[in-house]
Amino acid sequence: MKLIFDINGGDNKAEIIKGAIDASNEFNKEIILVGREDFIKENLQGLDYDKDKVEIVDASENIENNEEPVLALRKKKESSIVKAMTLLKEKKAQALISAGSTGALLGGGIFIVGRIKGIKRGVLPTLIPGLKSNTLVIDSGANMDTSPELLEEFAILGDVFLREYYKIENPKIGLLNVGVEEGKGNALYKEAYQRLKESDLNFVGNVEAREIMDNDVDLLVCDGFDGNVLLKSIEGVVEFATKSLFHGIATSDLDDKSKKAFTDFLMNKFKKLDAKEVGGTILLGIDGNIIKAHGNSDARAIKNAAKYAIDIVESNIVDKIKDKVEK
Repeated sequence: MKLIFDINGGDNKAEIIKGAIDASNEFNKEIILVGREDFIKENLQGLDYDKDKVEIVDASENIENNEEPVLALRKKKESSIVKAMTLLKEKKAQALISAGSTGALLGGGIFIVGRIKGIKRGVLPTLIPGLKSNTLVIDSGANMDTSPELLEEFAILGDVFLREYYKIENPKIGLLNVGVEEGKGNALYKEAYQRLKESDLNFVGNVEAREIMDNDVDLLVCDGFDGNVLLKSIEGVVEFATKSLFHGIATSDLDDKSKKAFTDFLMNKFKKLDAKEVGGTILLGIDGNIIKAHGNSDARAIKNAAKYAIDIVESNIVDKIKDKVEK
């Protein structure tokens, strides 16, 4: 198995290189680093790795988050995303990990790698841990503007993904909304509700944002705008709660032994809420294994994204989704 890493994308390019090398060493995989060759070679100095397992592909350009994705993909042929996507399309590797522009990844996935037959859009599924069970949010940031038909398609993709990858037999599907009653929400969500209600999916109704981490819904459907706001709100609350608790312990009258015990306990509990522990998520609906990592990913997050990518490849999830969706 060979993995491609987009080095030009993301906020911490040197960390992406380190994370890729850590993944190659720990998981014993060949890797392709796509980015500015001089920058990559400079940052490889001092790192311990098997040179026979590392290939460098020079890419002088990068597609920034503020650029129009489709136009940038056409103009910037020397960008790391275009070159990395082309390598994936040509089967030079089995998966691509990128912390770059979500729009460019989505556009490149559709126009370079290609969609699964019958699927109109790619979506980002993100797993949120809960008290009763985990909930998969689709879409979590790939599609800002959608339609009721697309939301139903997202639900179908999520249903297949949960069945085939997470082995959940009959996933419970909810629709993110401002109230649990039927008829709540804007025109988009009202029509989407009716479509999901009339489908063959196991649709259980609307779910409010405050209930997400304390319910037994397996899949939460929403557009990419709402999904991304939801996830970043959860991340912000978790970060605030973590810092507040640790500060409270540090400034308390507890003895050092008790402080350490409480700190270790909290770190273990909050670990599963740390996005860097997961590393990334697959771009579903694309005929290839594209893993989107967080824009501010450090080396640990990139290594964990690579671990997830390896698991995705080994599970053969894309071909399973193709079979199910085409049927």
